[in-house]
Amino acid sequence: MTRKHPYQLLCPIARALDVVGDRWALLILRDLHAGPARFQELHEGLGVATNLLTTRLGELSESGMIQKLDVDGHSAYALTDLGRQTDLLIWELSRFGGLLEPEPDPRQPGNLRTIVLPLRIALNSVEDRPNLTVRLLIEDETFTVLSSPDGVDVEYGETTTPADLIIRTDYVGFLDVGEGRISLEEFAAQHLEIVQGPEHVDTFATLMSAAVAANV
Repeated sequence: MTRKHPYQLLCPIARALDVVGDRWALLILRDLHAGPARFQELHEGLGVATNLLTTRLGELSESGMIQKLDVDGHSAYALTDLGRQTDLLIWELSRFGGLLEPEPDPRQPGNLRTIVLPLRIALNSVEDRPNLTVRLLIEDETFTVLSSPDGVDVEYGETTTPADLIIRTDYVGFLDVGEGRISLEEFAAQHLEIVQGPEHVDTFATLMSAAVAANV
């Protein structure tokens, strides 16, 4: 598959848009930054028509952005090294989108893989990172934040990794604090439940506060 109407301009931006500029392409890549995903997971998360998703996956595969893998006996899609280079591009789009007013009646994603990339990059922007493992229970999904002075990783899905702190929250509140619509204090009071490790809350709050301040 090749793009039907390439820009054919001697310009790196046009060249990039030839690969990722079609509708849904960047959102597929965004979700795959959370890790490999089966077709059904991508379909449920995005809510895109199956024929269009099939087309976009084929185009992204042909352009070397994604690849097909066998994961636990099932076919799944994953980023290639080239596809992983879109992390900062998607992050900057996320930051820009945070400056815009949300649609009046937006549809929530079918799954929350969308959280992983911006959360990881935002937390890595903090220079003074603690040794801390935090389990985030957001709606019915699990995220594990692995923080150390060397960097922060965010894992999507169920895991047996022990956590210092486990907190439960909702997607809208998490999005609102990340985009600066509510303060951390409002978020903690209205959207946060401590499940385990209250003695680590201040450490995580300091990390989150620094990340929000650096990126809003």
